[in-house]
Amino acid sequence: MRDTQLLSIRPKIALETAKSTPEEQFQNLTLRPILKLQHPLLIAAFQKGTQKHHKVLQNLPQPARQALVAEIIRSDHRLRQLLIGMVIGQFTADEYAVFTQNEAPLMRRLIALLVQRLQSEM
Repeated sequence: MRDTQLLSIRPKIALETAKSTPEEQFQNLTLRPILKLQHPLLIAAFQKGTQKHHKVLQNLPQPARQALVAEIIRSDHRLRQLLIGMVIGQFTADEYAVFTQNEAPLMRRLIALLVQRLQSEM
């Protein structure tokens, strides 16, 4: 029942996945919809977690701001784990099993998508 409810609230993203690798399919069918669903919460958590950097972020030109966002995600382990947890918490049981079996490459994809999403908002 939980899995059905989770899947029903996710936004639909029209992407061709027939010729994709399993990791690309997971990225496009699971990670992207969850990131889109959780977008406002992820932004709010990032802003709250970076309050000490807020003035610096606002005063930087766009390329430097994007670099700082990536650096914050790389260096602030607590904030990174919080953001990752917000995404993993939306997995179904089957998706979680797939994620744990392929954790390293899927985690890299998750972090890259998360950084891109945050950079587009900052």
